[in-house]
Amino acid sequence: MAEDSDAERTEPASPRRLEKAREDGDVPRSREIATFTVLMTAGACLWAFGGMLVGRLGATLQSGLTLDREQVYNPNVLLERIFNDVVNVMLACLPIAGAIMLVALASPLLIGGWLFSTKAFTPNFMKLNPMKGIGNMFSTNSLIELLKAIAKTLVVGAVAWVVIMGQKEAMLGLAVEPLNAGSAHAGAMIAKAFLVIVGALGVIALIDGPYQLWHYHDKMKMTRQEVIQESKESDGNPQIKGKIRQMQREMARGRMMQNVPTADVIVTNPTHYAVALKYADGQRGAPRVVAKGIDEIAAKIRELGAEHKVALLEAPALARALYKHTDIDEEIPEKLYSAVAEVLAYVYQLRAYKKGEGEYPDRPNKLAVPPEMDPLNPASQQKPDTNNGVLQ
Repeated sequence: MAEDSDAERTEPASPRRLEKAREDGDVPRSREIATFTVLMTAGACLWAFGGMLVGRLGATLQSGLTLDREQVYNPNVLLERIFNDVVNVMLACLPIAGAIMLVALASPLLIGGWLFSTKAFTPNFMKLNPMKGIGNMFSTNSLIELLKAIAKTLVVGAVAWVVIMGQKEAMLGLAVEPLNAGSAHAGAMIAKAFLVIVGALGVIALIDGPYQLWHYHDKMKMTRQEVIQESKESDGNPQIKGKIRQMQREMARGRMMQNVPTADVIVTNPTHYAVALKYADGQRGAPRVVAKGIDEIAAKIRELGAEHKVALLEAPALARALYKHTDIDEEIPEKLYSAVAEVLAYVYQLRAYKKGEGEYPDRPNKLAVPPEMDPLNPASQQKPDTNNGVLQ
C-alpha cells in the first residue's frame, strides 16, 4: 500500500478483504507480547523448578568429573557414561523447555491467532526492489518501529540500572558469604532482577498489542472505489442485476398471462386494476388469484380475457382489495369470501343463461368489501402496491 494513498482510505476493511489478507499470511502480530509471555514463562519455570534443576545438574556435573579405572581404560564404558549424563541434563531441562515451547506456540492466540499460509513461502521478487526497500526504510511504520525500539531499550535499561544499583551493596557482600548461602542469595537477586525487567517488558507489551491491532486495521482500510468494486465482484454489477430482475419480471408476467384464459372471472376497476380469479368445482380451499395488474398490465389482462371470453365484472373496491391483499396463485383473504361468492354466483348464472338454462342475472352492485381492505378507503392504513402487477 502506498503511503500517499492512506489519506483516501476512509472505509473499514470488509470481511472479504481481511480474509484475503489472512490467506496471504498477513495478520496482526505483536513481538512484544510473544517476548513477554515466553520470558515470563521461563522465569516462572525457573522459580518453580530451579531447585530441582540445580540439584540434578550438580549431580550430573559431579558424576561427570568422577572417573574410575574402568572408565579410563574402557572407552565403551566412558561413552556410555557421557551418554547417560547428556540424557540426564536433557531430562532436567525438559519441563522448562516444554513449558516455554507450549507458551511460544500459544502466544499467537492472544493477537492474530494461529495461521499457516503457503503463500508466505512463495518467492516474491517485488521484495527485491531496492527503491521499494528504501521507501520502506523511510516510511512512517519504520519510524514508529525505530521509536519503539529506542523506548524499549531505554525502559529496560533504566529498570535494570535501578535494580542493579538497588542491590549494589548486596552484590559486593556476596564475596564474603559462604558458598551455599552466597549461591542462594545470588540466585534470589537474579530472580528479582529478572522479574522486574520482564515486568517492564509487560508494560511495553500492553501498549504494543492494542497499537498493532489499530495499525493493522488502519493499514487494511479501503477507499470508496475499492468498496464499490468489491461489492460489484461479490454481489454482481448493479446494472446486470437490474437487467436480470427485469428479465425475471418479464418471465413471471408471461407465465401470469398464460393463466388468464383459464380464469372464471376478471374483476376490474374498470381501467386501473384487473384481477383474474379461478375456482375449480370440487377443489379444496377458496378461489385463487391467477393474474393481477394495474394500468398497462390490467389492460393486457382485460384484452386476453375478452379474447378468450372470460367474464369481466366491474367492482372497483373488490378489485383494489384483491390486488392489495393477495399475491399470484394465493387464495383470497377470508374477509373477501362473501364478496367473491356473489361474483362467482353471478358468473355461474351468466354461463347458465348463455346455455339457455335460466334468466339473465342481475349484476352485483353492492359487494361486501370491508372498508379496511380497500386501499383507497380512509379506514385502511396501507398504501396500494404500485409494482405494475409483477410478482413481488
